[in-house]
Amino acid sequence: MNIHELIPALREDNGSKIVLLVADGLGGLPLESGGKTELETARTPNLDRCATEGVCGLSIPVLPGITPGSGPGHLGLFGYDPLQHRIGRGILEALGINFHVGPKDVAIRGNFCTVDAAGKIIDRRAGRPTTERCIEMVKKLRQIRIAGVEVFVEPVREHRFVVVFRGDGLGDQVNDTDPQATGVPQLPAEGKDSPSQLTARIANEFIKQAGELLRNEAPTNYATLRGFARYPKIATFQEVYGLKAAALAIYPMYKGLARLVGMNILDAGNNLDEQVATLKKVWADYDFFFIHFKYTDSTGEDGNFPGKVEMIERLDAVVPRIVELKPDVFIVTGDHSTPSKLRSHSWHPVPVLLHASSVRTDGVTKFGEGPCLHGGLGQFQAMYLMPLAMAHAGRLGKYGA
Repeated sequence: MNIHELIPALREDNGSKIVLLVADGLGGLPLESGGKTELETARTPNLDRCATEGVCGLSIPVLPGITPGSGPGHLGLFGYDPLQHRIGRGILEALGINFHVGPKDVAIRGNFCTVDAAGKIIDRRAGRPTTERCIEMVKKLRQIRIAGVEVFVEPVREHRFVVVFRGDGLGDQVNDTDPQATGVPQLPAEGKDSPSQLTARIANEFIKQAGELLRNEAPTNYATLRGFARYPKIATFQEVYGLKAAALAIYPMYKGLARLVGMNILDAGNNLDEQVATLKKVWADYDFFFIHFKYTDSTGEDGNFPGKVEMIERLDAVVPRIVELKPDVFIVTGDHSTPSKLRSHSWHPVPVLLHASSVRTDGVTKFGEGPCLHGGLGQFQAMYLMPLAMAHAGRLGKYGA
């Protein structure tokens, strides 16, 4: 029996409410040995108060030593084993903009990037252009025509867009063309099986035509493709946990993750203040609330240690407005670590704070990586966070006689 078979057999509906606040890429590293991480550096009186009243620990998004993408990181937090549910990023981006993905579709995330005269990538995100610039460039890419398939190109946000190939016999076992590095050319798409080789040939033709159309559009003068994916089969949040769930996210990909597991996607505004205001408005309508905050991750990826500290402090400032709603369980964590020192996602365990009236407090008084290492939750795989939330909310009955 796996966790998704066990939980439905034990779950109980008692009207309790759970809030999961995800600070994307929350975990960090000190810039120098013996120093403080971004979270430990930040002034977080409200999170510290919750840590004092609650219980803390560290979550492992996938397995020890494995660096997760945002998809596996969030699926773990939602209680899904990311090793059993491999969800391509293209599907998440497509669902995030509410693009209907059909049975003949392969969805892919596109990134506008900047290349030099030799075709080497000098900026993987094209300087983070405005969304208006993204929309303008997508209009150019809609001129692409490839024999045998329909091609859909949709803007997402900043440097991100979605490509969908629709046709017969397409596979999704195709590598990313983004080399995840600068100073090198884009990688050719290659398929692992015959259907995926067909998709790869189409992808390479798309990139070729995109390069011609964008040649004079620096810094958005090229594009890479990531996360080739077909629509997966996955049990919904309602089916597994019996919770009516709402997602309050701004970035499309995280809306896509929530939509994939059957959460209701709400119009949560354009910033954290508006997300919390929406939470208050819909408080009576749902059992579970997922709130996503992106900028702890993007500042980490930019190598901006002070900027990440500032974003953590901005997150801390809204915590009292959530606590005053009196959720039965309030959890603060991240989907993975994004240390500014590394400028990328990392394998390091992620701080977790669980605040509820039923906790066994652990003596932790500061929310940070070091204190959480000694917290009562210990170190655990992220996919077990939801059973912990359900138990502390009084929503799990006894197992066995």
